Amino acid sequence: MPLFNYRAIDSDGRAVAGRIDALTLADLEMRLRRMELDLIDGAPVSARQAPGSRSIPRRELIHFCFHLEQLVRVVPILDGLTDLRDSLENPRFREIVASLVEGIGGGQTLSQAMEAHPRVFGKVFVNLIRAGETSNRLPEVLRNLTESLKWEDELASQTRKLAMYPAFVGVIVIAATFFLMIYMVPQLRQFVKNMGETLPLQTQALFFVSDLLAGYWHVALAAPLMLAAGLKILLDVNPLARLRFDAIKLKLPFVGEILRKIILSRFANTFALLYSSGIPILDAVRATQNVVGNLAVRRGLENVEQSIGEGQNVTSAFQRTGFFPPLVIRMLRVGESTGALDEALANVCYFYNRDVRESVEKVQQLIEPLLTLLLGALLGWIMLSVLGPVYDVISRIA
Repeated sequence: MPLFNYRAIDSDGRAVAGRIDALTLADLEMRLRRMELDLIDGAPVSARQAPGSRSIPRRELIHFCFHLEQLVRVVPILDGLTDLRDSLENPRFREIVASLVEGIGGGQTLSQAMEAHPRVFGKVFVNLIRAGETSNRLPEVLRNLTESLKWEDELASQTRKLAMYPAFVGVIVIAATFFLMIYMVPQLRQFVKNMGETLPLQTQALFFVSDLLAGYWHVALAAPLMLAAGLKILLDVNPLARLRFDAIKLKLPFVGEILRKIILSRFANTFALLYSSGIPILDAVRATQNVVGNLAVRRGLENVEQSIGEGQNVTSAFQRTGFFPPLVIRMLRVGESTGALDEALANVCYFYNRDVRESVEKVQQLIEPLLTLLLGALLGWIMLSVLGPVYDVISRIA
């Protein structure tokens, strides 16, 4: 369905602008009238202007869920969405909420209207909203979604912190290496050669590396980028390569254990949220497969889904995968036996979330001295290679 830009006037006489799906201008006018807006003018959006490929920041979704929860407690959902639409500052999100208002005004439920925007409202999000509508617990589901999105935002911040700090320090080390090898070492070379001494092996190796970087610095810079791009293409087109790569990531020293805890925390949080909202276990397991972000773990959850479907209990199905540690299995067993599976998984999520935060801090404390040691070793190699011949000459004179 085409996307239209429009300008309209609301019931209070205020000018409103935005975008909405419509078949024709007449259809656009009818849709706006259902939203209590009078069309001034409208025009279809060109393919270049269409924003459908952009997603919405998580913070916007957090504010949306929080304010909608407060509004649906006191006003009908259509009125609440209309108030939200008029108060949103993000133009793209305002268009999406306007589409939700139009869809509900046309007879759809909120979950049905959200299904038209899968890049903004994922399958887990839509399933939870549908469960809230079915059980008349929509405000409670929205509150849980708000807390879950806040948790995801904090988890994403921890993940970025884990990746950005080593990357930043690594860039500094690489920049220092290029500066020393391309600028400083060539200046010291002539001084060393003028002494007329036979150069030791480490000095010859230093000059060789310096010449290599000076002559092919563009290759040295481009090679990692090309390798990264080639790896990304391979992982996108080859599921087996993606499966092996994701499995290797979980076995990396230090980082692999943190990634495993992040995945377990994300799984436990999502599963607990789905289960507590009244979604059946099989559907909850199927939904969590889309949020773990690791193909190796996803395959394990697919096996869990199959085992539960064949009649096994939840604990045995998860234990057979070999991915979930004893703590998770124990909590699943306790939750299954007491009927409080969502509470048990919430405890798992809390434990791993705290553990991830502490592990990230420990890795950062470990990375800093390691990179400092690497830079010191590089400087020591250069100084030893340059000062070694000088020391030999001084020793002979003495």
